[in-house]
Amino acid sequence: MTSSEKIAALRQKMLENNVDAFIVYSADPHMSEYLPDEWQERSWLSGFTGSAGFVVVTREKAGLWTDGRYFVQAPKELEGSGIVLMKEGEESTPNYIDWIISQTPENGKVAVNALATSNTNWETLEQKLAAKNITLVDLPLLKEVWLERSQNKKKNPVFVHPVERAGKSVKEKLSDIRSKMKEKNASLHIISSLDDVAWTLNLRGSDVQSNPVFLGYIVLSMDDAVLFIDQEKLDDDAIQQMQESSVKVMDYDAFFGYLNEIKEQKILISPNSNQSIFEALKNNNTFIKAPVPGNLMKAIKNETELEGFRTVMQRDGVAMVKFLYWLTHTAGKEAMNEYSIGEKLRGFRAEGQNFVGESFGSIVGFKENGAIMHYSAPKEGSKEVTNEDTILVDSGGQYLEGTTDITRTFALGTASDEFKRNSTLALKGLIQLSMVKFPKGTRGVQLDAFARLALWMEGKDYNHGTGHGVGSFMNVHEGPQNIRKDMNFQDLIPGMVLSNEPGFYLENHYGIRHENLIAVQEVEKTDFGTFYAFETLTVCPFDRNVIEVDLLTKPEKMWLNEYHDWCREKLEKDLEGEVKTWFLEQVKPL
Repeated sequence: MTSSEKIAALRQKMLENNVDAFIVYSADPHMSEYLPDEWQERSWLSGFTGSAGFVVVTREKAGLWTDGRYFVQAPKELEGSGIVLMKEGEESTPNYIDWIISQTPENGKVAVNALATSNTNWETLEQKLAAKNITLVDLPLLKEVWLERSQNKKKNPVFVHPVERAGKSVKEKLSDIRSKMKEKNASLHIISSLDDVAWTLNLRGSDVQSNPVFLGYIVLSMDDAVLFIDQEKLDDDAIQQMQESSVKVMDYDAFFGYLNEIKEQKILISPNSNQSIFEALKNNNTFIKAPVPGNLMKAIKNETELEGFRTVMQRDGVAMVKFLYWLTHTAGKEAMNEYSIGEKLRGFRAEGQNFVGESFGSIVGFKENGAIMHYSAPKEGSKEVTNEDTILVDSGGQYLEGTTDITRTFALGTASDEFKRNSTLALKGLIQLSMVKFPKGTRGVQLDAFARLALWMEGKDYNHGTGHGVGSFMNVHEGPQNIRKDMNFQDLIPGMVLSNEPGFYLENHYGIRHENLIAVQEVEKTDFGTFYAFETLTVCPFDRNVIEVDLLTKPEKMWLNEYHDWCREKLEKDLEGEVKTWFLEQVKPL
């Protein structure tokens, strides 16, 4: 079926159920960013494969709302679907609820799948629709349309993430969370986000591609802890760890039945949990809506986890140098395409100790495809790559000790003066953010301008965030911290790991992005307070051929030379032969 045929089938079900508009969020019951195959509903319906965005289908119209990362990609994937791209953040783009109201008659009906709708979205929708006498209902209509959806029948093993790598035991984590529950006067706590479930119990899995998580829920009281999971997935060590940690294990499918029996409890729950959980708990319970306490605990890495990052960054840097040598010396001599380059990079990483897999699907964009910020090269029909023009490679690895995420932009031929200038402006932003010192209490939004200023001064910008949190052998995108234009009230705290990735994109021509991972650290206390700075974690040189040295200030040039010298110290001993010779040229002072 084509996307237009799928939408036609959905509209038929809407007509049969007297539904005027149906919303398909990009979500699963755990509100994950990256979804198991059976929950790729929005992608299946629309053809749009980005990690963010949702579709609204009415009787006659359909729209996809997504952010600036996908303004180039989305129109191509939506072509022929009948779905109109709604560019979030642009003044001309209507709020999706206002748009639904404008397309829905009074006393109309809007439907969602409550299992894939957050409580926040449900309540906002319900309130605004009710003001126009429009009813919101739970009707999972796509179950009647997507009949061939694959169910995950694999028993992907769930295994222990040992305390030697986690830095804190399960009992300690449960105790810390219970302390926060007590502060909020909560008697029960529901944890439904997969990364929080895995972090809390020091377990890892592979139910979601590239993310070492598994499908599960936790119900935690002051005296008991229950994990809901497909029990056949737990290996012997995981079973033993649950027993030693006093965690009871029940079947995943028993979760909602268990909730139905809970009464007269004060329940701490994230408003980002799915609405079906709230419906199951409505009887005689009180909700305390707040972020999952473990989410912030997870974001603040302990010294064991930070050392894990440093270890895998060095290992990943060796793989990246070998890969970049191969790419720059083989392009134009052997047949290759964007997809095969991504596979080759995976192979270099796989040579490293404790490599588990990629932390996300590699973004390999040659020439104009580099301007598609979250481009995914297709296995069939991928663009051929030669020794002409430029290429952007954004990739990362999952290792038992930590997670990596790195972007390098390289010239495979001769970069134009314009390209080199824009590349250097973006690099200046990375360097400025790397060098910044800031007082305790600073938020990411207050630092974002450091990464953009050089571009702004020439009337240029990039349409994505500057930095996202990164997990420790966990999801490559992690909250609650970030660095971006949007307001986020979360302070940056020592131990938090983020990306630093300014870029520049010229549609249909090229894309540029430079990315390192950085960690917040305390550097000094003065009469004016406590000050923090960033420790750079990523170890890999930048391409000298895309840098206009004269654009760098003296401090910026000094930072870059010192960074490259540090890369030499970290990686030289693990390289040999022609790769080492090339690498030593790359890290020479500018």
